[in-house]
Amino acid sequence: MTAASPASSGPRRPAEAALASLGHATPAPDPADASAHTFPDGGTWRTEIPSVEGPEALATVFKEAGRLQVPIHRISQGSGVWMLTDAEITEMVESCAERNVELCLFTGPRGTWDIGAATRSDSGGGGLRARGHDAVAGCVEDALRAVSLGVKCLLVADEGVLWLLNRLRAGGQLPADTTFKLSALVGPVNPASFAVYEQLGADSINIPSDLTLEHLTEIRRVSRAPLDFYVEAPDDLGGYVRIYDAAELIRRGAPLYLKFGLSRSPGIYPYGAQLRDVTLGSARERVRRGRLVLDLLTRLGADGGMSPPGSRLPGPLRRFTAGADQLDS
Repeated sequence: MTAASPASSGPRRPAEAALASLGHATPAPDPADASAHTFPDGGTWRTEIPSVEGPEALATVFKEAGRLQVPIHRISQGSGVWMLTDAEITEMVESCAERNVELCLFTGPRGTWDIGAATRSDSGGGGLRARGHDAVAGCVEDALRAVSLGVKCLLVADEGVLWLLNRLRAGGQLPADTTFKLSALVGPVNPASFAVYEQLGADSINIPSDLTLEHLTEIRRVSRAPLDFYVEAPDDLGGYVRIYDAAELIRRGAPLYLKFGLSRSPGIYPYGAQLRDVTLGSARERVRRGRLVLDLLTRLGADGGMSPPGSRLPGPLRRFTAGADQLDS
């Protein structure tokens, strides 16, 4: 697969000719549904392997990606910066840099691991959000530590933390090319909230995998911020498997990260050695799931438009204005 290489005969719908011969023709796609946006490099989609929890899992992913020829634009981790030593972070940064892959680490304390009982209730309480000043401070501390070790992308699960990190970036206390990725567990479900997260500072935004294709089109009518989308979602996000939607997800949702998650797999956050076997096994299978998606796109002639390897920046996005007095406070 080459970057941004168009298919010679154009994309087709699954089983298009066979169904038409039986009187069940596939409706033609409406050009008005297609996204008008791309990444700055002209690509419409990139790839991401999530839940890569440390150097050993990262090495496993890269080995399997080489064997199966799965291109990777971004690696993301879910346990958090605070669950890694400086040496582990440095090893991951260097390994990704050697392969021109973006590394994204999650920022610190979150409500689901806090002492607040509401997160264990049926309502879920505040979910992943940072509870109180100390949790916010922990997330910011994680961000400062991570970027000092060379990490350029941070995963965020709280609106306030996102806004503070955006202000630190605008004020020069975080590098200008640092990017912020909104967690799937707080992802917006409508165009208005999606636009708010963009303006708070998000550079790519996870949306729940149960949103319809029409919902993607609605979002694209108000924002060009890159989408993060689990083609296969973990069980705690619903376990949805949408492999056959991949081509249409790209057509409607570009620019978009195809995230190769894994359903029917035990949770591994926060990661530790007690979860080593399942973590390495699931890391290999996530790469294989990616190969399945890429193969389907190729069969449908919809594999054109992939961003070149090494691409990471989102391009210009809209932001709320933070006054100078706020940045200096």
